[in-house]
Amino acid sequence: MESSLSKLQKELKGHGHSYTKSRAMVFQAIEQNGPLSMHRLTAQLRHSVDRASVYRVVALFEELGIVQRMQVGWKYQIELSDQFAEHHHHLTCTRCGNVIEFTENEALETSLKKVAADYDFALMNHQIELQGVCGPCTLLPDIS
Repeated sequence: MESSLSKLQKELKGHGHSYTKSRAMVFQAIEQNGPLSMHRLTAQLRHSVDRASVYRVVALFEELGIVQRMQVGWKYQIELSDQFAEHHHHLTCTRCGNVIEFTENEALETSLKKVAADYDFALMNHQIELQGVCGPCTLLPDIS
């Protein structure tokens, strides 16, 4: 089985880009900890990759489809695209911001394809984010 870093290397080379230490480090940080906000990603890499380089690498990765933005309210987080990670969706806690990934089941996939077909829409990709309150936060007193 091909490692994710060798897959990254092939993807970069296939688009005429070099495989660099900075690109590998950004990729690994997202792979191991994603989804991550840009703030958390730059903080995590602050001792090894400068902030501007992290932003440039993420922009390149977005352009090449290596990573994708996941909207969380009015902010976003970065995660690996389906090309590098199993297709999944998210449960986002509106109190603490915790993001829980869940894999899509066949019934949901079938339902989404039917909705697209009902509207004569060629479905190419999708992201689903369910917002609510996670288990630990339901135990906290309401601070509203």
